[in-house]
Amino acid sequence: MTPNDIARVQDYLRRTFGNEQITIDPPPRRNAPVEVRIGEEFIGVLHRDEEDGEVSYALHITILEIDLPPASLVPPKGKPS
Repeated sequence: MTPNDIARVQDYLRRTFGNEQITIDPPPRRNAPVEVRIGEEFIGVLHRDEEDGEVSYALHITILEIDLPPASLVPPKGKPS
């Protein structure tokens, strides 16, 4: 992914989510993962795909169960809290 690709996607994510703390780090070496952070928190990996001349970007976000609130704090779907 080029520096221009990274800057464009970073700008898009910041505008879309209204968060200037979203940062995309250029990979330390070619073909290394492109990491996305909010502040100091790693949130996912960005991938670039080119097929039939069309380019798309995919952000893969991983959420660890340990980071989630206890299940008892989340109201059941469809029921008022």
